[in-house]
Amino acid sequence: MHVTQSAHLDLNLLAALDVLLEERSVRGAAQRLHLSEPAMSRTLGRIRKALGDPILVRAGRQMVPTPHALAVRAEVSAVVERARALFAPGRDADVRTLRRTLTIIGPDTIGAALAPALFARAAAEAPGIRVRYLAESHADEPYLREGTADLEVGVIDTTAPEVHREKLYQDRMLGVVRAGHPLLEGELTAERFATEADHLIVSRRGRLHGPVDEALAGLGLKRRVAGTIGTLPASLFVVRDSDLVGLISSWALPLAAALDLVAFEVPLPLPPLDLGLAWHPRHEADPAHAWLRRTVRELLAERSV
Repeated sequence: MHVTQSAHLDLNLLAALDVLLEERSVRGAAQRLHLSEPAMSRTLGRIRKALGDPILVRAGRQMVPTPHALAVRAEVSAVVERARALFAPGRDADVRTLRRTLTIIGPDTIGAALAPALFARAAAEAPGIRVRYLAESHADEPYLREGTADLEVGVIDTTAPEVHREKLYQDRMLGVVRAGHPLLEGELTAERFATEADHLIVSRRGRLHGPVDEALAGLGLKRRVAGTIGTLPASLFVVRDSDLVGLISSWALPLAAALDLVAFEVPLPLPPLDLGLAWHPRHEADPAHAWLRRTVRELLAERSV
């Protein structure tokens, strides 16, 4: 039964389009919607005819969305979610009955620390909800506005006025080196930290300057940066096999310990890291998203104690 009907597109097709843009696969969408692949292909054909756009096109062995599909993705998702909320039993809907795929984006260190407990909570409390955790990109993109992600976690630096932001707690940066590193011998001063070892910066944008350099400059000091690497876990392997000095947050301490690395207090007045959540307001009344926000919030609070 169609919930609503227009001359060109009904809500069933919008729901199918939402899943197709998420899965980027006719087979994957068919499995999600419990349809055969031929039936899903026919549905995609109807969507293409209604919108006057191919929507998904073949690129090698994969299918990729067209520019028009990317442009309407967030609005399609919003319409489908509003329809779900309208016909759902309300905010107190039993999350065990919901079937959704929700996407989180954030630093890979938080993902590594958060994912085991998050997947366990989903299996126990909301078995129909699948969670995807995406690493941050090197480019600043409106993930929440465009619907690429449902929830952002980490240091929220978006300036989009419509995005909801929630600060949870403050973290701090620590230095990290291999066991037996010369910096670990004797009192560590800002001058020793700056001059007695080369440094490695973690930057998804490849930046060679950061808060450490600003703090050192305030003391009339300068460090030598050997280079940058895109992810913190990768940096830990580099630090393990060299004399470079790295930086980590408390979220990476288990990873550092697993590699026999030693963390230490940086002898500089570094700014704190404000850890929080961000999401688009179209998700505010969605029971599945509310469950995700609550669960992530609780798991982060447990780790901050």
